[in-house]
Amino acid sequence: MNYQDINAETIDRWVKEGWEWGKAINHDTFQAAKEGKWEIKLTPVKYVPHSWFGDLKGKKVLGLASGGGQQMPILTALGAECTVLDYSDQQLESERLVAEREGYDIDIVKADMTQPLPFADESFDMIIQPVANCYVEEVKAIWKECYRVLKKGGVLLFGLDNGINYLFDSDEEKYVVNFLPFNPLKNPDQMLQLEKDDSGVQFSHTLDEQIGGQLEAGFTLTNLYEDTNGEGRLHELNIPTFIATRSVK
Repeated sequence: MNYQDINAETIDRWVKEGWEWGKAINHDTFQAAKEGKWEIKLTPVKYVPHSWFGDLKGKKVLGLASGGGQQMPILTALGAECTVLDYSDQQLESERLVAEREGYDIDIVKADMTQPLPFADESFDMIIQPVANCYVEEVKAIWKECYRVLKKGGVLLFGLDNGINYLFDSDEEKYVVNFLPFNPLKNPDQMLQLEKDDSGVQFSHTLDEQIGGQLEAGFTLTNLYEDTNGEGRLHELNIPTFIATRSVK
């Protein structure tokens, strides 16, 4: 299997085991969003400022690698017309179940974001993705595809890992144990570490790739904030390990 297939199977298993990013919202949360009371996360702890979204009524939104029944239902409740793309069957099934329960339509697409996106140019007003680029070896092509399928003035909201997590083992108690870039396809010891921790196949990325890649694709960065893991030693030391970015085409 290629690493994308391994990750899809891993995430399917995590969802069945109660993974935080695979727990669909309940009816009360959906109803509260329809009444204007809502929050969305791109990273583990902080909520995205509402101002980053603007008026969503009638806007076409793509949840890229964003299945799980969390962000898309909220955005739908706020009036958006949503499409979700993911390669996890379990994450997409959560989207189906919430949509059926709440009685709304959503386009569900099973695909791999490392491949050309199956959408026409300028199809969406917004693309949103909680942290998922860490499961992709090369990210710059993703920024180019996002730019292509967004309309002029469209908004890109992404959660990004800044690479610090990959310096340590899962206990986060020892000294730095890894060099960067963290790439298990090129470094067998790093693959063994991931297998031991049941972490799928993950990769570190530089800010050159993550933010610089957005700028190279043509985006204008309008805002960002840092966030922590939400638990563990690095979180206790208040060490930022994630970045959320808002960019515009």
